[in-house]
Amino acid sequence: MSDRIEPDIEPGRSPKKDRKTDYEAIVQRLAFAAVNEQRRSRRWRIFFLFLTFLYLTPLALLLLDASGVKVIEREITSPGKHTALVRMEGIIASEEPAAAENIISSLQDAFEDKDTVGVILEINSPGGSPVQSAYIYDEIRRLRKEHEDKPLYVVVTDMAASGGYFVAAAADKIFVNRSSLVGSIGVRMDSFGLVGLIDRWGIERRLYTAGKHKGMLDPFLPEDPQEKERVLTMLEKVHQHFIDAVKQGRGDRLKDDPQLFSGMIWSGEEGIELGLADDYGNRESVARDVIGEEDIVDFTNEELLFDRLAARIGSAFGKSIQNRVMEPIRLR
Repeated sequence: MSDRIEPDIEPGRSPKKDRKTDYEAIVQRLAFAAVNEQRRSRRWRIFFLFLTFLYLTPLALLLLDASGVKVIEREITSPGKHTALVRMEGIIASEEPAAAENIISSLQDAFEDKDTVGVILEINSPGGSPVQSAYIYDEIRRLRKEHEDKPLYVVVTDMAASGGYFVAAAADKIFVNRSSLVGSIGVRMDSFGLVGLIDRWGIERRLYTAGKHKGMLDPFLPEDPQEKERVLTMLEKVHQHFIDAVKQGRGDRLKDDPQLFSGMIWSGEEGIELGLADDYGNRESVARDVIGEEDIVDFTNEELLFDRLAARIGSAFGKSIQNRVMEPIRLR
Protein backbone atom coordinates (compact mmCIF):
# COMPACT_ATOMS: atom_id res chain seq x y z
CA MET A 1 0.00 0.00 0.00
CA SER A 2 1.47 3.36 -1.05
CA ASP A 3 1.58 6.45 1.32
CA ARG A 4 1.53 8.99 -1.59
CA ILE A 5 -1.61 11.10 -1.68
CA GLU A 6 -2.85 11.95 -5.11
CA PRO A 7 -4.40 15.42 -5.54
CA ASP A 8 -8.08 15.69 -6.18
CA ILE A 9 -8.50 16.40 -9.84
CA GLU A 10 -11.76 17.04 -11.49
CA PRO A 11 -12.48 14.78 -14.38
CA GLY A 12 -11.27 16.29 -17.66
CA ARG A 13 -8.80 18.77 -16.02
CA SER A 14 -5.06 18.47 -16.50
CA PRO A 15 -2.86 19.27 -13.45
CA LYS A 16 -0.30 21.03 -15.64
CA LYS A 17 -2.94 23.17 -17.32
CA ASP A 18 -4.47 24.07 -13.93
CA ARG A 19 -1.08 25.16 -12.54
CA LYS A 20 -0.44 27.19 -15.70
CA THR A 21 -3.75 29.01 -15.25
CA ASP A 22 -2.91 29.83 -11.62
CA TYR A 23 0.52 31.15 -12.60
CA GLU A 24 -1.02 33.37 -15.29
CA ALA A 25 -3.51 34.80 -12.78
CA ILE A 26 -0.72 35.54 -10.28
CA VAL A 27 1.43 37.20 -12.93
CA GLN A 28 -1.53 39.25 -14.12
CA ARG A 29 -2.30 40.44 -10.58
CA LEU A 30 1.34 41.36 -10.03
CA ALA A 31 1.43 43.28 -13.29
CA PHE A 32 -1.71 45.24 -12.43
CA ALA A 33 -0.34 45.96 -8.95
CA ALA A 34 2.87 47.34 -10.46
CA VAL A 35 0.91 49.52 -12.90
CA ASN A 36 -1.31 50.83 -10.10
CA GLU A 37 1.72 51.60 -7.96
CA GLN A 38 3.29 53.52 -10.84
CA ARG A 39 0.09 55.49 -11.28
CA ARG A 40 -0.06 56.37 -7.59
CA SER A 41 3.60 57.38 -7.58
CA ARG A 42 3.17 59.55 -10.67
CA ARG A 43 0.08 61.24 -9.25
CA TRP A 44 1.80 62.08 -5.96
CA ARG A 45 4.85 63.38 -7.82
CA ILE A 46 2.68 65.64 -10.00
CA PHE A 47 0.72 66.76 -6.95
CA PHE A 48 3.85 67.85 -5.05
CA LEU A 49 5.29 69.53 -8.15
CA PHE A 50 2.02 71.43 -8.51
CA LEU A 51 2.12 72.54 -4.86
CA THR A 52 5.73 73.68 -5.25
CA PHE A 53 4.88 75.62 -8.41
CA LEU A 54 1.82 77.16 -6.76
CA TYR A 55 3.94 78.29 -3.81
CA LEU A 56 6.93 79.64 -5.71
CA THR A 57 5.16 81.38 -8.61
CA PRO A 58 3.42 84.07 -6.49
CA LEU A 59 6.68 84.80 -4.67
CA ALA A 60 8.56 85.18 -7.94
CA LEU A 61 5.93 87.46 -9.47
CA LEU A 62 5.74 89.62 -6.37
CA LEU A 63 9.50 90.07 -6.17
CA LEU A 64 10.08 90.76 -9.86
CA ASP A 65 8.78 93.96 -11.42
CA ALA A 66 7.72 93.65 -15.06
CA SER A 67 9.52 96.83 -16.12
CA GLY A 68 12.95 95.52 -15.17
CA VAL A 69 13.56 98.50 -12.86
CA LYS A 70 14.88 97.52 -9.45
CA VAL A 71 12.11 98.16 -6.92
CA ILE A 72 12.57 97.29 -3.27
CA GLU A 73 9.63 95.76 -1.41
CA ARG A 74 9.20 97.71 1.80
CA GLU A 75 8.22 94.58 3.78
CA ILE A 76 11.53 92.92 2.94
CA THR A 77 14.02 95.66 3.65
CA SER A 78 14.27 99.28 4.68
CA PRO A 79 16.79 101.02 2.42
CA GLY A 80 16.81 104.33 4.26
CA LYS A 81 16.07 107.45 2.25
CA HIS A 82 14.12 106.53 -0.85
CA THR A 83 11.62 107.48 -3.53
CA ALA A 84 8.16 106.10 -2.83
CA LEU A 85 6.23 104.51 -5.70
CA VAL A 86 2.47 104.01 -6.02
CA ARG A 87 1.06 102.39 -9.16
CA MET A 88 -2.42 103.16 -10.46
CA GLU A 89 -3.32 100.73 -13.24
CA GLY A 90 -6.57 100.01 -15.06
CA ILE A 91 -10.12 101.27 -14.71
CA ILE A 92 -10.72 103.71 -11.85
CA ALA A 93 -13.80 102.26 -10.16
CA SER A 94 -14.87 100.73 -6.88
CA GLU A 95 -14.01 97.04 -6.51
CA GLU A 96 -11.19 97.51 -9.04
CA PRO A 97 -7.44 97.55 -8.26
CA ALA A 98 -7.41 101.30 -9.04
CA ALA A 99 -10.29 102.05 -6.69
CA ALA A 100 -9.92 105.27 -4.69
CA GLU A 101 -9.71 103.32 -1.43
CA ASN A 102 -6.65 101.35 -2.60
CA ILE A 103 -4.81 104.28 -4.17
CA ILE A 104 -5.48 106.66 -1.30
CA SER A 105 -4.31 104.11 1.28
CA SER A 106 -1.10 103.54 -0.70
CA LEU A 107 -0.43 107.27 -1.06
CA GLN A 108 -0.98 107.87 2.64
CA ASP A 109 1.54 105.13 3.52
CA ALA A 110 4.04 106.58 1.05
CA PHE A 111 3.81 110.15 2.40
CA GLU A 112 3.80 109.13 6.05
CA ASP A 113 6.96 107.04 5.80
CA LYS A 114 9.72 109.07 7.47
CA ASP A 115 12.33 108.02 4.88
CA THR A 116 10.28 109.05 1.85
CA VAL A 117 11.96 111.93 0.01
CA GLY A 118 9.45 112.18 -2.83
CA VAL A 119 6.52 110.22 -4.25
CA ILE A 120 5.94 108.93 -7.78
CA LEU A 121 2.40 108.05 -8.82
CA GLU A 122 2.78 105.90 -11.91
CA ILE A 123 -0.42 105.97 -13.97
CA ASN A 124 -1.60 103.68 -16.72
CA SER A 125 -5.36 104.20 -16.87
CA PRO A 126 -8.01 104.97 -19.49
CA GLY A 127 -10.18 106.61 -16.83
CA GLY A 128 -13.33 105.53 -15.07
CA SER A 129 -15.59 106.93 -12.39
CA PRO A 130 -15.46 110.72 -12.00
CA VAL A 131 -16.29 110.32 -8.33
CA GLN A 132 -13.47 107.85 -7.63
CA SER A 133 -11.08 110.06 -9.62
CA ALA A 134 -12.13 113.13 -7.64
CA TYR A 135 -11.56 111.31 -4.35
CA ILE A 136 -7.96 110.54 -5.33
CA TYR A 137 -7.40 114.05 -6.71
CA ASP A 138 -8.60 115.69 -3.48
CA GLU A 139 -6.49 113.39 -1.32
CA ILE A 140 -3.35 114.10 -3.34
CA ARG A 141 -3.82 117.83 -2.86
CA ARG A 142 -4.40 117.32 0.86
CA LEU A 143 -1.27 115.17 1.25
CA ARG A 144 0.85 117.64 -0.71
CA LYS A 145 -0.29 120.44 1.58
CA GLU A 146 0.30 118.38 4.72
CA HIS A 147 3.75 117.18 3.56
CA GLU A 148 5.10 120.23 1.78
CA ASP A 149 8.66 118.88 1.83
CA LYS A 150 7.67 115.77 -0.15
CA PRO A 151 6.79 116.44 -3.79
CA LEU A 152 4.50 114.16 -5.77
CA TYR A 153 5.21 113.54 -9.43
CA VAL A 154 3.07 111.61 -11.89
CA VAL A 155 4.74 109.35 -14.43
CA VAL A 156 2.43 108.36 -17.29
CA THR A 157 3.27 105.06 -19.00
CA ASP A 158 0.81 104.08 -21.75
CA MET A 159 -1.94 106.52 -20.91
CA ALA A 160 -3.54 108.86 -18.41
CA ALA A 161 -6.84 109.64 -20.09
CA SER A 162 -10.13 110.99 -18.79
CA GLY A 163 -10.28 110.07 -15.07
CA GLY A 164 -6.64 109.02 -15.24
CA TYR A 165 -5.69 112.54 -16.26
CA PHE A 166 -8.10 113.97 -13.67
CA VAL A 167 -5.91 112.32 -11.00
CA ALA A 168 -2.64 113.30 -12.72
CA ALA A 169 -3.58 116.98 -12.70
CA ALA A 170 -3.17 117.06 -8.90
CA ALA A 171 0.58 116.36 -9.10
CA ASP A 172 3.45 118.83 -8.82
CA LYS A 173 4.63 117.75 -12.27
CA ILE A 174 3.58 115.24 -14.93
CA PHE A 175 6.18 113.21 -16.85
CA VAL A 176 5.30 111.31 -20.02
CA ASN A 177 6.77 109.34 -22.86
CA ARG A 178 6.48 110.81 -26.36
CA SER A 179 4.01 108.07 -27.23
CA SER A 180 1.96 108.25 -24.03
CA LEU A 181 -1.69 109.26 -24.38
CA VAL A 182 -2.99 112.09 -22.19
CA GLY A 183 -6.06 114.29 -21.99
CA SER A 184 -9.56 113.20 -23.01
CA ILE A 185 -10.95 115.88 -20.69
CA GLY A 186 -14.62 115.15 -21.19
CA VAL A 187 -17.59 113.16 -19.87
CA ARG A 188 -19.74 110.58 -21.61
CA MET A 189 -22.79 108.42 -20.98
CA ASP A 190 -23.69 105.49 -23.22
CA SER A 191 -27.08 104.06 -24.10
CA PHE A 192 -28.96 102.40 -26.98
CA GLY A 193 -32.18 103.01 -28.85
CA LEU A 194 -33.96 99.70 -29.51
CA VAL A 195 -37.48 100.95 -30.16
CA GLY A 196 -37.40 100.07 -33.86
CA LEU A 197 -36.08 96.59 -33.08
CA ILE A 198 -38.89 95.62 -30.72
CA ASP A 199 -41.45 97.12 -33.12
CA ARG A 200 -40.06 94.97 -35.91
CA TRP A 201 -40.31 91.82 -33.84
CA GLY A 202 -43.71 92.67 -32.39
CA ILE A 203 -42.48 92.92 -28.81
CA GLU A 204 -44.61 94.88 -26.36
CA ARG A 205 -42.65 96.83 -23.75
CA ARG A 206 -44.24 96.95 -20.29
CA LEU A 207 -42.66 99.29 -17.77
CA TYR A 208 -44.30 100.34 -14.51
CA THR A 209 -42.83 103.24 -12.53
CA ALA A 210 -43.70 105.51 -9.64
CA GLY A 211 -42.31 108.84 -10.78
CA LYS A 212 -42.65 110.33 -14.24
CA HIS A 213 -38.96 110.11 -15.14
CA LYS A 214 -38.01 106.93 -13.30
CA GLY A 215 -37.70 105.11 -16.62
CA MET A 216 -35.38 107.74 -18.06
CA LEU A 217 -32.92 106.45 -20.69
CA ASP A 218 -34.80 103.18 -21.09
CA PRO A 219 -33.48 101.90 -24.46
CA PHE A 220 -36.85 100.34 -25.36
CA LEU A 221 -38.74 103.63 -25.09
CA PRO A 222 -38.67 106.60 -27.50
CA GLU A 223 -36.24 109.35 -26.51
CA ASP A 224 -37.87 112.10 -24.45
CA PRO A 225 -36.52 115.58 -25.37
CA GLN A 226 -36.94 116.83 -21.81
CA GLU A 227 -35.03 113.88 -20.36
CA LYS A 228 -32.31 114.24 -23.00
CA GLU A 229 -31.85 117.90 -22.06
CA ARG A 230 -31.65 116.95 -18.40
CA VAL A 231 -28.92 114.36 -19.05
CA LEU A 232 -26.89 116.79 -21.19
CA THR A 233 -27.12 119.44 -18.47
CA MET A 234 -25.90 116.94 -15.87
CA LEU A 235 -22.98 115.88 -18.07
CA GLU A 236 -22.02 119.53 -18.61
CA LYS A 237 -21.87 120.07 -14.85
CA VAL A 238 -19.66 117.02 -14.32
CA HIS A 239 -17.49 118.16 -17.23
CA GLN A 240 -17.10 121.56 -15.60
CA HIS A 241 -15.96 119.89 -12.37
CA PHE A 242 -13.31 118.11 -14.43
CA ILE A 243 -12.21 121.34 -16.14
CA ASP A 244 -12.00 123.20 -12.83
CA ALA A 245 -9.85 120.45 -11.32
CA VAL A 246 -7.43 120.51 -14.27
CA LYS A 247 -7.17 124.30 -14.20
CA GLN A 248 -6.61 124.25 -10.44
CA GLY A 249 -3.88 121.62 -10.74
CA ARG A 250 -2.11 122.87 -13.87
CA GLY A 251 -2.63 126.62 -13.48
CA ASP A 252 -0.99 128.90 -16.02
CA ARG A 253 0.95 126.00 -17.56
CA LEU A 254 -2.12 125.27 -19.69
CA LYS A 255 -2.09 126.77 -23.17
CA ASP A 256 -5.10 128.66 -24.50
CA ASP A 257 -6.39 126.10 -27.00
CA PRO A 258 -10.11 125.73 -27.85
CA GLN A 259 -9.71 121.94 -28.14
CA LEU A 260 -8.09 121.53 -24.73
CA PHE A 261 -11.30 120.55 -22.91
CA SER A 262 -13.14 119.06 -25.88
CA GLY A 263 -12.49 115.43 -24.93
CA MET A 264 -9.64 115.20 -27.44
CA ILE A 265 -6.72 112.93 -26.59
CA TRP A 266 -3.09 113.80 -27.34
CA SER A 267 0.29 112.13 -27.46
CA GLY A 268 2.80 112.86 -24.72
CA GLU A 269 4.68 115.17 -27.07
CA GLU A 270 1.53 117.18 -27.84
CA GLY A 271 0.60 117.14 -24.16
CA ILE A 272 3.83 118.94 -23.25
CA GLU A 273 3.20 121.56 -25.93
CA LEU A 274 -0.33 122.17 -24.58
CA GLY A 275 0.77 122.30 -20.94
CA LEU A 276 -0.98 119.06 -20.02
CA ALA A 277 2.41 117.56 -19.12
CA ASP A 278 5.77 118.99 -18.09
CA ASP A 279 8.58 116.81 -19.42
CA TYR A 280 9.70 113.37 -20.53
CA GLY A 281 10.60 110.77 -17.96
CA ASN A 282 9.97 107.38 -16.40
CA ARG A 283 9.95 106.23 -12.80
CA GLU A 284 13.69 105.55 -12.77
CA SER A 285 14.76 108.85 -14.33
CA VAL A 286 12.40 110.89 -12.15
CA ALA A 287 13.62 109.14 -8.99
CA ARG A 288 17.27 109.65 -9.95
CA ASP A 289 17.30 113.05 -11.66
CA VAL A 290 14.33 114.92 -10.18
CA ILE A 291 13.81 113.57 -6.67
CA GLY A 292 17.45 112.66 -6.15
CA GLU A 293 16.90 109.24 -4.56
CA GLU A 294 17.23 106.39 -7.05
CA ASP A 295 16.24 103.69 -4.54
CA ILE A 296 12.54 103.08 -5.20
CA VAL A 297 10.26 101.53 -2.58
CA ASP A 298 6.89 100.28 -3.80
CA PHE A 299 4.02 101.34 -1.52
CA THR A 300 1.24 100.06 -3.75
CA ASN A 301 -1.43 98.31 -1.72
CA GLU A 302 -0.72 94.57 -1.59
CA GLU A 303 -4.24 93.87 -2.83
CA LEU A 304 -3.21 95.36 -6.15
CA LEU A 305 -0.30 92.94 -6.44
CA PHE A 306 -2.48 89.93 -5.75
CA ASP A 307 -5.09 91.19 -8.22
CA ARG A 308 -2.39 91.36 -10.88
CA LEU A 309 -1.22 87.89 -9.91
CA ALA A 310 -4.74 86.48 -10.13
CA ALA A 311 -5.23 88.12 -13.52
CA ARG A 312 -2.01 86.59 -14.83
CA ILE A 313 -2.53 83.02 -13.62
CA GLY A 314 -6.33 82.87 -13.46
CA SER A 315 -8.27 81.05 -16.13
CA ALA A 316 -5.27 80.42 -18.39
CA PHE A 317 -3.38 78.84 -15.50
CA GLY A 318 -6.39 76.68 -14.60
CA LYS A 319 -6.74 75.45 -18.18
CA SER A 320 -3.03 74.72 -18.38
CA ILE A 321 -3.15 72.64 -15.21
CA GLN A 322 -6.21 70.77 -16.42
CA ASN A 323 -4.73 70.01 -19.83
CA ARG A 324 -1.20 69.16 -18.72
CA VAL A 325 -1.78 67.42 -15.39
CA MET A 326 -5.30 66.18 -14.86
CA GLU A 327 -6.03 64.99 -18.38
CA PRO A 328 -3.08 62.57 -18.67
CA ILE A 329 -3.97 61.05 -15.31
CA ARG A 330 -7.57 60.54 -16.30
CA LEU A 331 -6.75 59.03 -19.70
CA ARG A 332 -4.19 56.60 -18.33
